[in-house]
Amino acid sequence: MTNFDTNRLGRITNWMQRYVDERKYAGSSLLVKHNGSEVYFNACGKRSVEDDLDFQRDTVVRIYSMTKPVTTVALMMLAERGLFHLDAQLSEFLPEFRNMKALIPGAIRLDQIQDAPTPTLHQLLTHTSGLSYPFNPGVLPKAMDEQDLLFKPDQGLLADRVRDLARLPLAFQPGTRWEYSVGIDVIGRVIEVVSGQPLDQFLTQEIFEPLGMQNTAFSVPAGAGDRFASLYTPLAGDAMALNSAETGGDTLRLVDQARRSPFENATTFSGGGGLVSTIDDYSRFAEMLRNRGQVPGQRLLGSKTVDYMMLNHLPGDIASMGPQSFAEQPMEGTGFGLGGAVVINPGRTRVPGSMGDFSWGGMASTFFWIDRANDLTTVFFTQLSPSSSYPSRAELKSLVLGALIE
Repeated sequence: MTNFDTNRLGRITNWMQRYVDERKYAGSSLLVKHNGSEVYFNACGKRSVEDDLDFQRDTVVRIYSMTKPVTTVALMMLAERGLFHLDAQLSEFLPEFRNMKALIPGAIRLDQIQDAPTPTLHQLLTHTSGLSYPFNPGVLPKAMDEQDLLFKPDQGLLADRVRDLARLPLAFQPGTRWEYSVGIDVIGRVIEVVSGQPLDQFLTQEIFEPLGMQNTAFSVPAGAGDRFASLYTPLAGDAMALNSAETGGDTLRLVDQARRSPFENATTFSGGGGLVSTIDDYSRFAEMLRNRGQVPGQRLLGSKTVDYMMLNHLPGDIASMGPQSFAEQPMEGTGFGLGGAVVINPGRTRVPGSMGDFSWGGMASTFFWIDRANDLTTVFFTQLSPSSSYPSRAELKSLVLGALIE
């Protein structure tokens, strides 16, 4: 029988408060469930330093890339209806991705290209498509940065941004490397084409309403503005510069203030990074995955589909596929499933864990993981960008598992 040592859980409270006291995080919250029952919750610090508002259980935060598992679940719901196969080429849904080109190995200019196959849906889901992110190093990311192709909440229709992306070459031949990318933003557009609905409507009807996720959306929900947290950065420059070491004098520099944020009224439905949520909402989503596609009274996915999502879909670990993108969590011993990372060798990750742990985080240092071996879900919320600023995810996992007694 496994259970939690309450004294050891208390270490988490001290750790969270230390991050606030040291002005690393303005505030944070943590929710841990074991066998579906809450075993730990704590919130501390401020959701808004400038307005002296506490970080609370119902605080709404930007979950950024923790949107990706949600969008992936949406696509798999459509796949279960027999509407496509994951090996389908993207151009079957989005004709603008026909006749693709990829940069040649070692390219230093955007015109150094060769013919390339169109990425498949599976390659988009697993970040092996050849797409990238503006904050990665390289020729394609530089071009994306110049065009501001980050799928921010105020950048207009998703269809238009995806068409802009299709005009650029791929960073590499699909399937040959792993590079963190906007691939799941493109998947969001595929969902719109296949379902015939805007992405926000599909997610609301098919996922949020069935799971009771009333505070999760692309825009801060009506009436929740005073619960929306501000976003901070320790960097002197761009808060999204994951590889930057340009620190400033203020470790909590305000970069996106509640009530003045583009997330108050989003025009771009970013399936890769656009959702806001509360910790209880996201915990319901994580519990659905831990329970192999269902919560009491609702089944979103078949159990075998969820099992499939949580397998490693790469030939080995992420590190073996030559990633040049940022590493906000260990790539050694970690593979990638559909929508999240999968632990395939706990000893190589340098963090305690179980085989098959499924996890992902967001740019503002949010994080979740599902440990099905121990029937455990953990969701951590804070609002500091970039997520690579501190080793909080590794520390947190050690703290939670250190309190689990068998």
